[in-house]
Amino acid sequence: MAAMHSDSRQAAGTPAGPLAGVKVVDMTSVVMGPFATQILAALGADVIKVESPEGDNMRHVGPMRNPGMGPIFLQANQGKRSIVLDLKQAAAREALLQLLADADVFISNVRPQAMARLGLAYEDLAQRHPRLIHVSCCGFDQAGPYAARPAYDDLIQGATGVPWLAQQYGGGEPAYAPMTLGDRVTGLHAVYAVTAALYAREKTGQGQAVIVPMFEAMTQFILGDHMAGLSFEPPLGDAGYARLLTRHRKPYRTRDGHLCVLIYNDKHWHSFFNAIGQGERMREPMFATHGQRAANIDAVYAEVARLMEERSTAEWRALLDAADVPNMPMASPEDLLADPHHAATGFVREIDHPTEGRLRTTGNPTQWSGTPAPAHAAAAPQLGQHTLQVLREAGLAEARIAALQASGACMQAPSSNDTEKNPCPAI
Repeated sequence: MAAMHSDSRQAAGTPAGPLAGVKVVDMTSVVMGPFATQILAALGADVIKVESPEGDNMRHVGPMRNPGMGPIFLQANQGKRSIVLDLKQAAAREALLQLLADADVFISNVRPQAMARLGLAYEDLAQRHPRLIHVSCCGFDQAGPYAARPAYDDLIQGATGVPWLAQQYGGGEPAYAPMTLGDRVTGLHAVYAVTAALYAREKTGQGQAVIVPMFEAMTQFILGDHMAGLSFEPPLGDAGYARLLTRHRKPYRTRDGHLCVLIYNDKHWHSFFNAIGQGERMREPMFATHGQRAANIDAVYAEVARLMEERSTAEWRALLDAADVPNMPMASPEDLLADPHHAATGFVREIDHPTEGRLRTTGNPTQWSGTPAPAHAAAAPQLGQHTLQVLREAGLAEARIAALQASGACMQAPSSNDTEKNPCPAI
């Protein structure tokens, strides 16, 4: 791509990844945007994280060894370079515009209305940077009445039915999913939006604006499973996929623990009943066909739960594996870190962070035969660690950088390599 650059940080001969040469200016924070841009960085893009003087909020969520280096931040910002620009100051905004001059992608999760006030909306940038792909990760489609509303994961989970579904499944009070589900689903949409926009630009030579809204992303995600009878007009039944909502869909209790088992198709069911010496049960109406099992899912799963209590977890694993019936152990986060499969593939690894010491982290879940991504991403940066380096690369003169520093429009981490030569305000 004509506007892309070789990454000066990439060592000669080191696999660079499928997005090598793509420059991403990243004005995202918290989880949704940083999750997306961390994936882009893992695929080889040069991701420059633009932070306020206070830094990304997730820097400050512990536990942590040093201020501003919390664990969620460390996981979601590997492979990026951090610069600090106080965009309330005109001089900092001008520096950002210069940084965008040779960028391929500008991505933010700042509300579009606030970006417009900063002069950083697509319409403000398109004429000056016609090849720039401007990605806005926001709460809602900007054509609807919710356009200007704030959006956070809890709010979007609630607005798209996650707590309602949890209540239908478990009874009792509604509850959010115990992970940033909306943020991460939308972040994945942002990743493919960026890559598809880069492909489109290869054909047209032009950048464009891309909107990635959380509400719509999660609505699609939820209704894909749970539209059910409401798919038809008039409806053929209520919302909700019964198999996912039955209270019996959970890890099965064994004689000494729990095991996750999914007996799904006809082959699985025949194998399961034959393995336990009850092959004749496939003639029972509720087990005979996939449609009958779906129609009687509560009773089906309740019967499996009763049977599972008759053997130990180890006995069931040996029996089910031999019968080729899908099963997996129930894992905790600690179990995941010690999983033998991850140990064999190196997906979960330990790294040495220059300021945070020994850390556990995960690798890139995708594999590439022709353009392999780097095996190890660079450690998540300190706040403003790369400010001077990035501004110099963008062509700012030393005198202008010094003026930005003096006014507080830019800041450099005190412990970075440039500190002695270029003293900056402490952060």
